[in-house]
Amino acid sequence: MQTPNLTPDLFSAQSYYQELERAVERMATAPKDERGAVYTKQEVVDFILDLVGYTSDKPLYRQCLLEPSCGDGRFFLAALDRLLLSFRQASQKLTTSDLKSCLIGVELHKKTFRQLKRATLDKLLIAGFEKSVAFDLCNAWLQQGDFLLVENIPSVDFVVGNPPYIRQEKIPSVLLSAYRAKYTTIYDRADLYVPFFERSLRLLKKEGHLSFICTDRWTKNKYGGPLRKLISHGFSLKTYVDMIGVDAFDAEVATYPAITVIQRSTHSETQILRRPNLDNHKAAKFEIATRIVDGARPWVLGASDKTALIRDLEKRFPLIEQAGCKIGIGVATGADKVYIGKYEDLDVEEQRKLPLAKTSDLRGHQVNWNGLGVVNPFEDNGELAKLNAYPKFKAFVLEHQEILKARHVALKNPEKWYKTIDRIRPSLASMPKLLIPDINGKASIVYEDQGLYPHHNLYFIVSSSWNLRALQTVLLAGVAELFVETYSTKMRGGYLRYQAQYLRKIRLPKWSDVSSSTRKVLIEASTNYRFEEAHAIVCDLYGLRKDQRKLLRPNLTKKSL
Repeated sequence: MQTPNLTPDLFSAQSYYQELERAVERMATAPKDERGAVYTKQEVVDFILDLVGYTSDKPLYRQCLLEPSCGDGRFFLAALDRLLLSFRQASQKLTTSDLKSCLIGVELHKKTFRQLKRATLDKLLIAGFEKSVAFDLCNAWLQQGDFLLVENIPSVDFVVGNPPYIRQEKIPSVLLSAYRAKYTTIYDRADLYVPFFERSLRLLKKEGHLSFICTDRWTKNKYGGPLRKLISHGFSLKTYVDMIGVDAFDAEVATYPAITVIQRSTHSETQILRRPNLDNHKAAKFEIATRIVDGARPWVLGASDKTALIRDLEKRFPLIEQAGCKIGIGVATGADKVYIGKYEDLDVEEQRKLPLAKTSDLRGHQVNWNGLGVVNPFEDNGELAKLNAYPKFKAFVLEHQEILKARHVALKNPEKWYKTIDRIRPSLASMPKLLIPDINGKASIVYEDQGLYPHHNLYFIVSSSWNLRALQTVLLAGVAELFVETYSTKMRGGYLRYQAQYLRKIRLPKWSDVSSSTRKVLIEASTNYRFEEAHAIVCDLYGLRKDQRKLLRPNLTKKSL
């Protein structure tokens, strides 16, 4: 046989596909935690099938249901039970070949796929199908492979399931690149479930339904923007079920899930259900909301009165950064054990270290510095400090160079191996600022003017216009929690993420529009730690009606009363 004349490009393509195949194979044999396998409880599965209308009283033998990541078959096998019951109840004459196009199940993990195929075969044999027919149906329905890459999946009437939740850093780079080339919704730090939504939505027939249970983060955060935008064009959010406090999975998860039912239609109404009683879900009473889906904007799914208040404030006031404030996050070093220690014990020149504020330094609404410091490898102009100019600093980093050079940031910039991940700007330490911990149940907003530099789990607000004492009072009057609760997702335990992307949603009057008498009250409330006394005047500042004022709950701690 004559050897084909392969060009370098063909060699390159061949190498790429071999690498891609190896990456898929790796994921197909990966342990449970690496492939994002968290199984859904059966009562939740039944609830979702009911929500989308996949019920045995319908002619399911004329429709097609897809589960794109079957796992052990919670959804697939439950759907099969309903399909078989519908098939037996059919008044018209049907043959088993009519069932071949009714179900599609895709599973990547090879061992799990074999177990699912066996369970499906057993169910069909118990139902009375001949062995050869049961094998044919299993082969027609089930496919082992990567749902995001397999070809020739037809359009379907229903998609249901619990898509895998895998962070990008756990996905082989060649596989992630292939996904990015194929799916437009993989944006920023989007997790793997996002393209599962995209492909599944594109497979829906007109009026078809998709229902997934997964984390609700994508409905509000940055990386969910392209997916929300996709849904706003040609789809509608038919149902949203808030599962906060509901035990939905076999294993515990860090974030709260939600159930979404999305239809290929252009309806504007959404029915909303919170904390469903799964033992009696058919008696559930849904709220009705409109225009939740609005391009790439975060979905506002809170109580209707709070949503109305948010929309009112958004119409009347500028964003907090438009009102003259700047929001940022503290320093990530990449090696805290090296860069951070007792300030007095850090053996470097005074110019090369700064007092550090951590979450543990915040008590109530005050700062109680624990004496930590951070080594600062940057000059005031942003340049990396020259080692020969600072003998102590040079000795310090050389002592720890093995650890520092092994960091990702150092591998990317070998000549700047001793830099921190984030640039440290010493001027920030000397500025008065508000410090806000990342994760909290209630807003903790602390005024700091002791010359401390924030650590990476602290967000900060500085301003060239607003008095920060006054701003602290305004935010603690419930303004911060109102906006963050609306736009953030809740963590287990009811905690909120007070991240910059959510803090930037806050609406704030311009300082120039605040009267001198109001300024005085706001500043004195902060100075004296008597924030509760300023609640009424903050409500006046925002022009709130009586029914709106009760929605602005002051964030008070015992130490502030």
